[in-house]
Amino acid sequence: MKKLNAKILRKKKPAEDILKKIKRTPIYFVLDEVLDTYNIGSLFRLADAVAAKKVFLCGNMEYPPSSRIHKAAVGTENWVPWEKVEKTIDAVNKLKNEGVQVIVVEQSPKSISYKELNSRAKFPCAIVVGNESFGVKGEVLNIADIIVELPMLGINKSFNVWGTAAVVAYKILENWIIPPKQP
Repeated sequence: MKKLNAKILRKKKPAEDILKKIKRTPIYFVLDEVLDTYNIGSLFRLADAVAAKKVFLCGNMEYPPSSRIHKAAVGTENWVPWEKVEKTIDAVNKLKNEGVQVIVVEQSPKSISYKELNSRAKFPCAIVVGNESFGVKGEVLNIADIIVELPMLGINKSFNVWGTAAVVAYKILENWIIPPKQP
């Protein structure tokens, strides 16, 4: 499959035959009121990078079409499957009912280290990320299968939303690309 650069992708959607050849991974992204359009666009770009099944945009946030999302997404919002959902809890419950493991990226007393995901993550799974100031809603945290966080070794106590989602997604993908050895 031919890979296209950002300059081309901002102007031109890949041909349908190319899009149909993408083998979607069993990963979903759920955005819980992510406000920064750069983060939203970057999460679309991440969803394209890992060939995610779908992105759920939940609650009070900006949605495509948006020139600000488009700029960061480099056009990926035009072919990555996505759905607008009013309440994050509804999207999460829908996914859980379909047998999808819900993995929330959040700092919490119940959090595990991202390093433990290889042994605990299962497919299909959803990666839930939250609002830049307030995080993921408590009602979603309460029904999560796993809450995961990244270690913060510097002064700042948190990392960028799309950056944490990228680290977690690729850690989970290690199981998809290279399945763990069975005992």
